[in-house]
Amino acid sequence: MAKTPGTLWVVATPIGNLEDFSPRAQRVLGEVSLVACEDTRHSGRLLAAFGVKARLASLHEHNEERQTPGLLARLEAGEDIALISDAGTPLLSDPGFRLVRAAAAAGLAVRPVPGPSAITAALSVAGLPTDRFAFEGFMPAKSAARRARLRALADDTRTLVFFEAGNRLAALLADAAAALGEERAVVVARELTKLHETVYRGTLAGLAADLADDPDASRGEVVLAVQGCVPQESAEGDRALLQRLLPALLEELPTSRAVKVSAKLSGVPRQEVYAMALRLGHSE
Repeated sequence: MAKTPGTLWVVATPIGNLEDFSPRAQRVLGEVSLVACEDTRHSGRLLAAFGVKARLASLHEHNEERQTPGLLARLEAGEDIALISDAGTPLLSDPGFRLVRAAAAAGLAVRPVPGPSAITAALSVAGLPTDRFAFEGFMPAKSAARRARLRALADDTRTLVFFEAGNRLAALLADAAAALGEERAVVVARELTKLHETVYRGTLAGLAADLADDPDASRGEVVLAVQGCVPQESAEGDRALLQRLLPALLEELPTSRAVKVSAKLSGVPRQEVYAMALRLGHSE
């Protein structure tokens, strides 16, 4: 009698804080026949910290194509396999695409165990529109290629989300300012859920200048969320609303509060609203 094929479980693991490791994820990883992971040493330490015993196999960008047929054979033979990355949700700038695609094409069950994701963690605190966003992953390391990619995104109205290493953050901010516009709002989330978690807010040009020589900003892992392009007619309408709104609020509220409320209601970046408040003769 033929065995029932196994299930490929796609399991999210912590991006930093180990308390984000869900009980369900721990249970699944302890029950499967094999855990496919980027780095067996890294994942071995994670599982050992929770007393999870599992057989580990390496699956990374350099061996995924070679490893996939063997993993499919094990699934077809009835074994359950879990796929994890070094941190967060697999496939999001991490290996696993070839395996998941091949398993789905073969008619095998592929099931998610959702959990931590640096993308959604950054968006949840960014204060930028999240009804529509585009995840662009890592930009090219070379400036010319990076600027070309960014210029192609200049008219995208969705919030743009990027991954970057801290040591390339300043270069990305500078190139984004040149390609997308200096006054675009940006949120830089560094070392999310870790000990040195930091969230910087400002404009592309402002943060490019402020963080260029900040030694802390150049360390660790970074997620950037950048405001999408505002169509010209919409931007003009937003600023017309701001011109009516801000003076009235400044008469009733402290400057910082009036700026915050005006920016939220008009959609105009807070730095631009504050500059307008200064022109109107108000400051802290």
